[in-house]
Amino acid sequence: MKNAVVIIPTYNEIENIEAIIRAVFSQSEFVHVLIVDDNSPDLTALKVKELQEEFPKQLFLESRTEKAGLGTAYIHGFKWALNKTYSHIFEMDADFSHDPKDLIRLYNACDENGADVAIGSRYIKGVNVVNWPLNRVLMSYLASVYVRIITGMSIRDTTAGFVCYKRQVLETLDLNAIKFIGYAFQIEMKFKAYLKKFKIVEIPVIFTDRTKGESKLSSGIISEAIFGVISMKIKSIFKP
Repeated sequence: MKNAVVIIPTYNEIENIEAIIRAVFSQSEFVHVLIVDDNSPDLTALKVKELQEEFPKQLFLESRTEKAGLGTAYIHGFKWALNKTYSHIFEMDADFSHDPKDLIRLYNACDENGADVAIGSRYIKGVNVVNWPLNRVLMSYLASVYVRIITGMSIRDTTAGFVCYKRQVLETLDLNAIKFIGYAFQIEMKFKAYLKKFKIVEIPVIFTDRTKGESKLSSGIISEAIFGVISMKIKSIFKP
């Protein structure tokens, strides 16, 4: 995975951060990791700084002053990565819900098989989710169905947060125009890439819910996704 960086946003991930960093580095001697930390009270950033002494040329940290949302953390990371020479830029969670062993599959989909965006998808082969309660599985699955109906995209896992972007995708999109900050951010990024006619593929993965730390999902994030999709679609009609 040459010229690749994995962006991992964090807020109170002290229980996972060292293990996930080491797991990513175990996949390739070339891959880099950028942690975007939102001033975690549990001192996640301090642990990252300690690990930077061991991985000085591979591990990077951007510390923000406050918790400002998943979307803004990724936008911060994307802009940081575009100021470097990376050709492949990943989104990935810190809590092992995304298996680091799948990174190479997403990378190869873009590097060898012509995709511009490769999504680690939970819903290509049935529902590949472990340790989620049934109501959350249904909510996530139906949310993706809802998004497909509203937007016209054929993507089955529209809220997926395990993604590999080729550099030119992020260079083409107006990152300053991305408005959503919660999980709707994931939908918006895919929709903007879809409108630009980039080739988007889905790679089946198994999603495993976190066993350490707390979920960041809230009712506000859910409502942003539900109502934001309609607004996003309407705006795209009048301003493609």
